[in-house]
Amino acid sequence: MKKILLLVACVLGLSACNMTGGQQQDAIQQERDSLQRIINEKDMELDDILGVFNEVQEGIRRINEAEGRVTIAEGNPESASSKDVIRDNMDFIKQAMQQNRDMIAQLQEKLKNSSIKNTKMQKTIESLQAQIDAQSARIQELEASLAEKDALIESQGEAIAGLSNDVASLTEENKQKTEKVQQQDKELNSAWFVFGTKNELKEQKILTKGDVLKSSDFNKDYFTKIDIRYDKDIKFYSKNAQLLSSHPAGSYQMTKDSQGQYELHITDPQKFWSVSKYLVVLVK
Repeated sequence: MKKILLLVACVLGLSACNMTGGQQQDAIQQERDSLQRIINEKDMELDDILGVFNEVQEGIRRINEAEGRVTIAEGNPESASSKDVIRDNMDFIKQAMQQNRDMIAQLQEKLKNSSIKNTKMQKTIESLQAQIDAQSARIQELEASLAEKDALIESQGEAIAGLSNDVASLTEENKQKTEKVQQQDKELNSAWFVFGTKNELKEQKILTKGDVLKSSDFNKDYFTKIDIRYDKDIKFYSKNAQLLSSHPAGSYQMTKDSQGQYELHITDPQKFWSVSKYLVVLVK
């Protein structure tokens, strides 16, 4: 700029030597106007270049902010909100970086076609390009890290799903085993009793020729099923009752209630039912 002003001043001086006073004044004014146009044009060029330059710097700043948000959210990639933050900011970064590349290209083109030849400005643009390249490298590393974590999370998800299926299968298997054990336990602790008159017991083939339960086809449905762990008292609703089935002495008591009707109190269930799980009582 200083060289341009010096050159214009020299031209004005030489022209003034060969002209009259009025002519000199007109020539000087024309040269001044021309010089002012040159200055205005260069100011416009400079403002245009600086405007783009500032936009690139602002783009770099916003990319750095977005990169920071991604890095923070990356610490908890499993969270749905963190995934949204990462996705939105990565989309913004890619768009902003492309815009910055386009604007750097514009700066290079403007400076190339400009009458302003400024080495310092060229170095500044090269510095901006280096910053963008560094950002691009960091973003590529960040994308690779996110992809690795996504793969790890997917793998962990598959493993967890497999474990969940295994747990569900084991739970169902254990449930079935528990039910089976409970059923077996219930069967082991099940017993059956019946009381009736001689004719009733004969009709059900429970009593055959004076023998109890000798027939293989006696009516089992005629018996009442009980749990020997809990059912220890049986009422016969009769004032005359006699045990026909075999049960160890000392494991039970036959007593009468307030109405004189017999009832059985089993004092040692394991011993009482050790001989037979069927209790047959003859009543009258």
